[in-house]
Amino acid sequence: MTKQTQFQKRIASFKFAFNGIAYMLRTQKNAQIHFLAAVVVVVLGIVYKIETLEWCLVIFATGLVFIAEMFNTTIEFLIDLITPEFQNKAGKAKDIAAGAVLIAAIVAAIIGLFIFIPKIF
Repeated sequence: MTKQTQFQKRIASFKFAFNGIAYMLRTQKNAQIHFLAAVVVVVLGIVYKIETLEWCLVIFATGLVFIAEMFNTTIEFLIDLITPEFQNKAGKAKDIAAGAVLIAAIVAAIIGLFIFIPKIF
């Protein structure tokens, strides 16, 4: 295998990853809501001139929510592929994955409150 071919494969893997992110943002309503919330937080961060450590926390929390949302979407797709008809255990797996997103979103909201409430008031 030539180096050019390895490089092309690496570039293709990034393309696939970006395609996955774009697909999620185009098709998943909750991901769109999280994206809108992230935009609002970035604007607030700029307006209130948050510190470097605060930016790190905001970026980490936002990333955590998107990662959880992507895993949740993946789990839902895989379960639907494996068992299109309702099964109790499949439903519980989907609920647990959605719960992970909820926990990530709550943690992100708490971080946001700690950062922005003192700056707003």
